[in-house]
Amino acid sequence: MPSRPQTTLALVSLAMLIVSLDQYIVVVALPEIGRDLAFSDQALQSVVSAYAVASAGFLLLGGRLADVLGRRCMLVTGLAIYAGASLVGASATFPGLLLIARSAQGFGGALVFPATLSLVNTTFPEGRERDGAVAVWGAAGAAGLVIGVLLGGVLTHAFGWAAVFLINVPLAVPVAILALVYIPGDHHSATGRGLDLPGAISVTLGLTALVFALVQGPSLGWRSALVVATGAASLGFLIGFAVIERHSADPLVSPQLVGNPNLRTSAAIAFLFWATFGSVLYLVSIYLQEIRGYDALEAGVGFLLPTTIVVTGSALAGPMTTRFGLRRTLVVALAIGTFGAVVLSRAFSIDGSYVGLIPGLIAVSVGDGIAFTAIFLAASTGVADEQQGVAAGIASTSTSIGGAVGLALLVLAANSGTTGLAGHELRGAQAAGLQSATLLVAVGITAAAFLATRIRSEPDRNTRRKFIDWKPYRCRG
Repeated sequence: MPSRPQTTLALVSLAMLIVSLDQYIVVVALPEIGRDLAFSDQALQSVVSAYAVASAGFLLLGGRLADVLGRRCMLVTGLAIYAGASLVGASATFPGLLLIARSAQGFGGALVFPATLSLVNTTFPEGRERDGAVAVWGAAGAAGLVIGVLLGGVLTHAFGWAAVFLINVPLAVPVAILALVYIPGDHHSATGRGLDLPGAISVTLGLTALVFALVQGPSLGWRSALVVATGAASLGFLIGFAVIERHSADPLVSPQLVGNPNLRTSAAIAFLFWATFGSVLYLVSIYLQEIRGYDALEAGVGFLLPTTIVVTGSALAGPMTTRFGLRRTLVVALAIGTFGAVVLSRAFSIDGSYVGLIPGLIAVSVGDGIAFTAIFLAASTGVADEQQGVAAGIASTSTSIGGAVGLALLVLAANSGTTGLAGHELRGAQAAGLQSATLLVAVGITAAAFLATRIRSEPDRNTRRKFIDWKPYRCRG
C-alpha cells in the first residue's frame, strides 16, 4: 500500500487537476454556448472570466479557512460546492444562470486551491522532498489547464456544451470521499485561531470588485458609471482591509508573510504568469476555430502536444529547482516562454497551419510547465506550516487577478480592428489582432523573467527562523 504522504499527494493532485480543468474546459465550447444561450460576442468571454473573478475574491479567505478550520475540511467542502455548481451550469437555459454557476465554481475552486497546496507543503518538509511533491502537484495543475481545452473539445463534439460541466461531478465527488477516508484530519490547539472576519470580508469584497472593474473596463469603457463605482468601492474596501489588519491581534495576512521577499516576488510573477501564459490557450483556440475553421473536437486534439509538454515540464521543475535553484530555474523557463510567444505570434497568419504553430507551442509549453511549479515553490519557501494556507491564497489570488486582467486586455487587443468586417477581411483582421496580442504576451513574460532575478533560492537562515518562530502561531499540537 502507498504511504499516507503519497496517498495525500495523489488525492490533492487529483483535486488540483479537477479545479484547473474547469478554468479552460469551456474555452472550446464557447462558440456553441454563445449560439445556444444567445451570448453576445463581447459578453462571451465572461463565461471564462466569471470563474476568475469569484476565485480571486475568495482565495485569501479560502487559505485562512484552511489554516483555521482544517485543510481536509476545506478541500472536501470546496469539491462539494464545485460539483453542485457544475450541475447548475449544465442545466442553464439563459446566460445569467450560467454565469452564476461559473462564479460558484470559482468559489469552490478558491477553497480547494489553497487547501491542496498547503496540504502538500505541510506534508513534505522544505527541500528535495517538497520540491518533488510540488512538482507532482504542479504537473497536475498545469496539465488540467491544457487538458481542459482538449477534453472540452471532445465532450462538446460528442455530447454538447453541457457535458463540460457535467464531467466535474463524477470527478469531484469520488475525490472528496477518498479525501475524507485517507487524508489525516487537522489537529488544532485549545487556544485556536480566529478567522479575522472583518479582514476577510473586506479583502474579499475589495478583490472581487477590483477584478470585476478590471475585466469590464475594456468592454464598458473605463469611464462608465459601473466601472468607476466598482473601482471606487474596491479601493474603499482594500483601504479598510489595510486599516483592519494594522490593528488586528491575529491578522489575516501577518507581517511575517508581508515581509517574506520570495512570497512578494512570487505573487508579482504569478500575476504576470497568468496574464500571459494563461491566455495563450484562449488565443490559440480562437485562431484554430475562427480563422482555420476547426471544429471543437479538432481544436481540442490540437492541444495534445502542448499538454504533454506542460506536464513534462512541470514534473521536471522540482528536480531542476533542487539542482539549479529557484531563481535560475524560473529565469530560464520564462526566457524560453518569451521566445515561444514571439515565434507563435508569427505563426498566427491567415494562411498559416497547425504545423506552423508547433515550434512556438513547444517553447511556450516548456516555459509554462516549469514556471508553474517553480512559482509556487518560491511562494512557500520560508513560510511556517500554520501560514501555508494564506501564503497559498496570496500566490493564487495573484494568478486569478492576472488571468482575469490578462484575458480582458488580450481579447481587446485581438479584436481591435475587426468591427464591421466580414469574410476574408474579418479573418485577416483577426489574425493580425492575435499576432499583436501574442506579442503583448511576450512582453509580459519578459517582465516576469526580470522579476524572477530577485528570487532567493536559499533564504537567509535568520530570516527563515523569524517566519517560523512567530509565537502567536506556535499553537498547534
